[in-house]
Amino acid sequence: MCELITWETVLALFSQGLDNGGPAGLVYGYIIAWLSTLSVYTVIAELASMAPIAGGQYYWVYMLAPTEYKKISSYIIGWLTSMAWIATVATETIFAGTIIQGLLVLNYPDYDLKMWQGTLFAWLVVAVAIFINVVIPGLLPKFEIFILVFHIAGFIGIMTTLLVTSPHGSAASVFQTSLNEGGWPTQGLSYCVGFLGNVATFVGADASVHMSEEIENAAINVPRAITVSMVFNGLLGFAMMITVLFCIGDIQSVLDSKTGFPFIQIFYNSTRSIGGAVAMGAIVLALTWACAIGITTTASRMTWSFARDRGTPFGSFISKVTMRTKIPMVAVGVVTLFACLLTLIYVGSSTAFNDVISLTITGFYGSYFVPAALLLYHRVKGHVAPHGTPPEQHKSPFKTLHDTVERPHEDLEAVQARLIWGPWHLPGWLGTLNNIYACLYMIFVIFWSVWPPATPVDASTMNYSVVVTGGVIILSMVWYFVRGRKEYHGPLIDDEVKRIMFIEPAMMSDNEDHVGPKSA
Repeated sequence: MCELITWETVLALFSQGLDNGGPAGLVYGYIIAWLSTLSVYTVIAELASMAPIAGGQYYWVYMLAPTEYKKISSYIIGWLTSMAWIATVATETIFAGTIIQGLLVLNYPDYDLKMWQGTLFAWLVVAVAIFINVVIPGLLPKFEIFILVFHIAGFIGIMTTLLVTSPHGSAASVFQTSLNEGGWPTQGLSYCVGFLGNVATFVGADASVHMSEEIENAAINVPRAITVSMVFNGLLGFAMMITVLFCIGDIQSVLDSKTGFPFIQIFYNSTRSIGGAVAMGAIVLALTWACAIGITTTASRMTWSFARDRGTPFGSFISKVTMRTKIPMVAVGVVTLFACLLTLIYVGSSTAFNDVISLTITGFYGSYFVPAALLLYHRVKGHVAPHGTPPEQHKSPFKTLHDTVERPHEDLEAVQARLIWGPWHLPGWLGTLNNIYACLYMIFVIFWSVWPPATPVDASTMNYSVVVTGGVIILSMVWYFVRGRKEYHGPLIDDEVKRIMFIEPAMMSDNEDHVGPKSA
């Protein structure tokens, strides 16, 4: 709930859909993105129930891929997932930093906004995130409970204020008004480009997956966290979207706002009070800042997990866990360092930083698509046994880890884990249809995530996320053949996952002595 912060992200990314699509594009795009993303995360929840492990996507690929491709495909997806989470840390911290600037512009009209100052504010957000994650990690659960209450209370306060103080637009102004500020040749293209703002609103619902090894009964609680937060946050986000669109007032003043964020201008236009608008904006800022803290936690656990499996350079160093606090401090440092480097892009161009937002979508959806497509294949082929099936009754088409008990000399990389549904999944044809739709939707999102936000397209407005994503994939493949294939032998598996998947503990004995992060 605290990492999705959907209604806050609706406000932060409001301009993307407003420019390309307008009010109507925002409303209908939100509904499509919400329901479609829920479909995607339902598949992710099924995978998390089958194998609740911090590695998430790259472990599932290793579990599901054909034996000859499992190592390299898992390796690439591990890099892609780590990149996506680091990019998300950068995105959320720059949001918080530039919201600070927007509030300063509103409060001090003479303030000369500089982009390098936005990056410095983002680094301040990172510094606080590091402090809470490293120095006082024991307070993090209590802190996030407070943020959850604040998340709901802030929603009620802001929505009520807007509804009371703003003149309301007509239904036609919300549901029938389209804009094409990007200059695209057709309104349909404009809708598709602006749709990415709604997609980004729901990125990161798999956060709890990467905390699986710190959660009790993860096979049930992780899917529950994913689906419930998607439904509940989706409702809050939709309510805020409709409220803001009915209270938007003069659209041109919102589009031309010097604050950099349309929602800050809407707050001011509604209340006609600088103090009131700043107070409302401060609520959004505080929750965005808190989200950055939680995302730093998740990103560090993802990076720690991949480093523990020797998937990154200097893996033994990055995977170190401080014995006193049981926190992967080096992983926290690595994640925040690279996030800070990404925020430097904003110094040169705010348009270029939009590519980082696209990068989070491309990275996440790429890492979701591969395991979801592999699961669909096994689902259609009938390779996944019902939940609770004893190992001796599961006739797998593959040579399995359990089968190697009698042949312990065989290479574990050449065997396949048993595929047995976890306690949470969609049954029968309903699950198959949902899986198919989720895969098709992810292809659609990945295609549009690399489009620039406006025309004409030149070097300054080009979307370079495809270059970065492609670069990460190429570099990971190069490093794999240079050194990774010698060090990376697949993901480690903890005792709970072994029990759920019926994996013989003796076969993974070398992996049992790792030290994990502190249990929540």
